[in-house]
Amino acid sequence: MNGNTFRMPARRRRLTAVAAATALAAAPVVLAGAGPAHATTGDQGRASAVVLRTGLDVSLLDKTVNVPLAVSLNEVQAPRSAQKTALAVRLDGVNNGNPFSVLSAEVATAKATTTAHKAEGVTRLAHARLHVPGLPLLSLIEVEDVTAKATCEAGKAPVATSNVLGAVTVLGKRVTLTSGGTTDVKVPGVGEVRLDLSKSETTSRTAAATALQLKVSVNPLKLNVAEVEGTVTLAKATCEAPEPAAPAPKPAAAAPAPDVKPQGAPAQADLAETGGNSLTPYIAGGSVALLAAGAGAVALARRRG
Repeated sequence: MNGNTFRMPARRRRLTAVAAATALAAAPVVLAGAGPAHATTGDQGRASAVVLRTGLDVSLLDKTVNVPLAVSLNEVQAPRSAQKTALAVRLDGVNNGNPFSVLSAEVATAKATTTAHKAEGVTRLAHARLHVPGLPLLSLIEVEDVTAKATCEAGKAPVATSNVLGAVTVLGKRVTLTSGGTTDVKVPGVGEVRLDLSKSETTSRTAAATALQLKVSVNPLKLNVAEVEGTVTLAKATCEAPEPAAPAPKPAAAAPAPDVKPQGAPAQADLAETGGNSLTPYIAGGSVALLAAGAGAVALARRRG
């Protein structure tokens, strides 16, 4: 009995070690730092629209006075979505001190909007007349209806479209325009205008549409009273697509659990050489169970004693 009293603690330590090793081998692998993945938000994109923009140089009195005529009507830009609908633009100082009407229209709208997935610019000009200094009674150009639209969606090809509907009159002369082409209008004693119709440009993320682009050279009767040179843009829209949101990062793959083998146990291929067979692992497992049960019974007997 005394011998058993001293041997039991050693057996308990061995059984505890075996149980601990088994629990550690069977425990799942936990990845440090693994947490929920979140997609990142991309750029919101940009858009713009303008009904009229001029870049003209006006020379008065045989070029003794030069007045830049740089004006715009209903020019809007986003990210901050905006819309304007003014129908006229006037200037001072180019008509003997009197107000001068550059443009008048029945419809003149420009709108620019952006969201997380889409940017768009839209503009329309209808029943409009454009005048320049030196020609107070004769319109530089008259249009019935022109539109431009640029749409840029994240992950899609940008689209730019423009249309010129109805009649177009330049320097009092009705003209026929060629879609996507250039038309030259010359009026003796007045001047000449080159028109580019329905211009559009697109890249992988941007688009721009212009209904009418005019290159102007006007000098009525060559009197040098008011000579006008420069460009005029009617109905233009642009956009830049938002950047797509970055995809959520994939969680790191779990490392495979290590192959735990009993230390010192013979390999399966050596069973025939050692006299073992396929039942040997089960017999060994039963022996361990019987040993654990015996240890428990001895511990119970000691407490009763």
